[in-house]
Amino acid sequence: MKQLLQHIRSGETEVAEIPCPRSKPKHLLIQTRASLISAGTERMLVEFSRASLVSKARQNPDRVRQVLEKIKAEGLLPTMEAVFSRLDEPIPLGYCNAGVVVEVGAGVTEFHVGDRVASNGSHAEMVDVPINLCAKIPDGVDDEQAAFAVVGCIGLQGIRLVRPTLGESVAVFGLGLIGLVAVQLLRASGCRVLGIDKNAERLRLGEQFGAEVVDISGGADPVAAAAAVSNAQGVDAVLITASAKTNSIVHQAAQMSRKRGRIVLVGVVGLQLDRVDFYEKELSFQVSCSYGPGRYDPAYEEQGQDYPYGFVRWTQQRNLEAVLDMMATGRLNVGPLITNRVPLADAGQAYDALLKDSSAIGIVLDYPKSEPPRRRIVTLRSGATRGEDGRAVIGLIGAGRYTRTHMLPALAATRAVLHTIASSGGVTGAQLAGKFGFAKTTTDYRTLLDDGDINAVVITTRHDLHSTMIEEALQAGKHVHVEKPVAIDRAGLERVRSAIEAAEDQVFTVGFNRRFSPHARKMHELLSTRTQPLCMTCVVNAGQIPMDHWSQNPQEGGGRILGEGCHWIDLMMFLAQAPVVSVQASQVGDAPGLDTPTDKISITLRFGDGSIGTLHYFANGHRSYAKEKLDVFSEGRILSLDNFRLLRGHGFAGFRAQKLMRKDKGHRAMVARFIDAIADGGPPPMPLDGIYNVTEASFAAVEAAATGQTVLLGATGGLPTSAHVE
Repeated sequence: MKQLLQHIRSGETEVAEIPCPRSKPKHLLIQTRASLISAGTERMLVEFSRASLVSKARQNPDRVRQVLEKIKAEGLLPTMEAVFSRLDEPIPLGYCNAGVVVEVGAGVTEFHVGDRVASNGSHAEMVDVPINLCAKIPDGVDDEQAAFAVVGCIGLQGIRLVRPTLGESVAVFGLGLIGLVAVQLLRASGCRVLGIDKNAERLRLGEQFGAEVVDISGGADPVAAAAAVSNAQGVDAVLITASAKTNSIVHQAAQMSRKRGRIVLVGVVGLQLDRVDFYEKELSFQVSCSYGPGRYDPAYEEQGQDYPYGFVRWTQQRNLEAVLDMMATGRLNVGPLITNRVPLADAGQAYDALLKDSSAIGIVLDYPKSEPPRRRIVTLRSGATRGEDGRAVIGLIGAGRYTRTHMLPALAATRAVLHTIASSGGVTGAQLAGKFGFAKTTTDYRTLLDDGDINAVVITTRHDLHSTMIEEALQAGKHVHVEKPVAIDRAGLERVRSAIEAAEDQVFTVGFNRRFSPHARKMHELLSTRTQPLCMTCVVNAGQIPMDHWSQNPQEGGGRILGEGCHWIDLMMFLAQAPVVSVQASQVGDAPGLDTPTDKISITLRFGDGSIGTLHYFANGHRSYAKEKLDVFSEGRILSLDNFRLLRGHGFAGFRAQKLMRKDKGHRAMVARFIDAIADGGPPPMPLDGIYNVTEASFAAVEAAATGQTVLLGATGGLPTSAHVE
């Protein structure tokens, strides 16, 4: 299928060939009939993309500060690689879509195949959209009109915050798409509307829709105009739908308001507020958030959990329905707003018009009237896709940031054949497949498992999918490398154990990469002759992650200890060369429980040889400090590892320090060992009992923090016993 993408680094607007997405639970798969280009949001994005790197930096001073801090902590080269990797990520354009439902995901009862719906889907022939971001299109509203529904929803949410009443006067600052829709909705609410802009065509439309207009291009004073329409009292409310860097718009909005007037910001303007403006009149000021309640709430949007009607009357979905109803009854007329109709294939011309033609307001993209393009695999190149001499032929599942920055560069440096990338949405998978030379890309990972040419699968998806995908890949006869963790619960781990036991000579590894780093290998070598237990202290400056991030969700990510803390448990086990046999843990908080985020926690591990290790995993530090430090005390000697760049030895004959030009956490060495094990045979890169032990120890750490008890894993580090020691 075709999808419109914006490349941030190059500024190119591309109509790309992307595999059709799958319909996820509580989602709808929609064939697009029409979509609307947002003259505000999308113009800003395209203008930013086409700016120079210096200009991009000037527009994002906060990002620049973050980059400078990252350089201090991690070095110049890794930081610049991360920056350019982010800039290489294409962004799907568009959020105003109208089409027909062709598939419904699991758990969907409100919509059916064949329903016409408006949604916030992107500019693509097929879009997969959560049900709470969709609304049925009434009869009498055509596809082009329905494509304006989301823009109307944004305007309506701003109006709801204004709380207009019959007879009030409201100024609308900025008569773009949202402003012109807002004018009509305010007029339908019985308000007197003052429309302010500098574009003659937009002012004409505002007047057509019932507003009294002010042309500020000719020097007209909007404050004086507001006084004229309000008997010199000031308008009751101001809705700012403009896009400008100046602070004068908010200043003028305050000047034209009556005492205790309301100002609501929908657009993007300078916000250096003058206290005097607001103090003397006791004005209220509020920023409107997109479509309404539910926006950016993962439970509402992704999981389809609606808010109770009696408590949240106007959610983003109900706002969308209200706008469509206004269109159906004729109180909202978007026909005059359509200034350009462009086929999807010529979308690049549409954005040129958007940037150069001030008269372009509503640009509608037209789509082919054909059967839905449901092909979920796209071939990017022909040629050999089979491995010779037993070489690994890779199918990669997952195309997130870790895959982009670590896994793919590591795979590209090996002798493996890069065959297929699977990603749920298709966009990042297609972009990365092209960049790294894969033959195919797909949105259905099972096509990868069914491909007889592929003999090795690499899994880098969200954590809750790992155990199921491992099981399926092993049953399909593939070698498997999975990014940690193996599983987020014991049931998943047991399924993996069973699948591994049933497998035939298949290599299985987990992404515990730190044990493969040059520094860890050197530490292992220096400690190989010891005769006494080790004392190890690891400090991880993990950094804050929002509480609603998927990795913090126990059902999706398993929490940060299961998802990330396992790295350092494995590293200490690797150095001790003995399994974890007991775990204690304490976390910040008065009443920790199993559902409490474990991102500020201290874990004490006891190993089978008598060694002890302490992991301090703290999310409340500062990014300028090193992320990882490890000190190992052994027989009157100390090894001190600083951020995987510098290893110092104290008391070791013949060794004082090992310093690298750049941080090396072992990603490339780990992947190379996996690929070599497939081609050359021999022992797996890491022992299975160690993988199981680290996973069990991670489960135990979370339980110990929640219960305040010591969790025993037994002398061999197997499943925890039922006994807990106070």
